[in-house]
Amino acid sequence: MSVLARWGRAVRWYLRELTGETEYDRYCERHHPLGPVPSQRDYEVIRARHREERPQGRCC
Repeated sequence: MSVLARWGRAVRWYLRELTGETEYDRYCERHHPLGPVPSQRDYEVIRARHREERPQGRCC
């Protein structure tokens, strides 16, 4: 594997972690296998609703 390919893979991993894209992947991995897995859009709605219902201390 070339250095450029490894570098590109590392940058992609970092950006996905930074933007929160991997949250859905992690959710799918630990979701109950017999239950239906929501789409990524539905997951984002669930996540936003959860954040609104349980606000944490933040400045804004």
